[in-house]
Amino acid sequence: MKVKAVIFDFGFTLFEFKNASVENYLNSYSQGLSKSVEKLKNIRIIKDSEIEKSFIKIFRKERNSNFKNSIKTNRELPTRSLFQSVLEKLDLEKLKTHQLQELADLYHSHEEQQWVPLKNTRTTLERLKKENLRLAVLSNHPNHSSIESILKKYNFLSFFDTIVTSAKFGKRKPDPEIFLYTLDNMGIKEPSLCFMIGDEYADIVGGHSVGLKPILYKRKIRFPFEKEIYLTDYIQVTDISEILSHII
Repeated sequence: MKVKAVIFDFGFTLFEFKNASVENYLNSYSQGLSKSVEKLKNIRIIKDSEIEKSFIKIFRKERNSNFKNSIKTNRELPTRSLFQSVLEKLDLEKLKTHQLQELADLYHSHEEQQWVPLKNTRTTLERLKKENLRLAVLSNHPNHSSIESILKKYNFLSFFDTIVTSAKFGKRKPDPEIFLYTLDNMGIKEPSLCFMIGDEYADIVGGHSVGLKPILYKRKIRFPFEKEIYLTDYIQVTDISEILSHII
């Protein structure tokens, strides 16, 4: 039967991170955290340097712990919830949901600036839409609005029928439920009629587990905590435009 849909991972599939490295990733988060802390100082939640130091120390510790735990459990703690947790640990004033979200957006703001579309992303999406295929983005990211913001910045939102993130759903790839949820949002009842395009184990093995047809985009760098893909029946590409010959 003819393919009806394609699900894309976000990072290193549709977009690439400028000068990607673990160091640059961490640097972008450090700059973002500085903005969030400055906001907390401006609204008089953080009132002195000792509280500021404690906040930064606890936040980084909690962030690292939550990241490692998310990989083990496939559960996601949204960044706004992380800020809430740190405020509670320091017995600081509680903030409203929209204020916590503002802190999360500031935290990810520098990271957002580093993501740029891969060379052939736009033309590939345009070609797929001409075929009337349903398209989705499915990303393991702790701040849903960041993914939407980046897609909007480059006028990509209109290509997609749904945007799903682990931040909003609560579970991460490769958990089968987040793939099934995405398919349901797309109105696709038969997984075998949908491709999953991604750059790592979570995309390929997770997609395969629910019956999606996986295509691995081979990025040039490796990151810590990566798992080896034990499957053999999947396609590999080195340019996003190469998926067209397998789908259309």
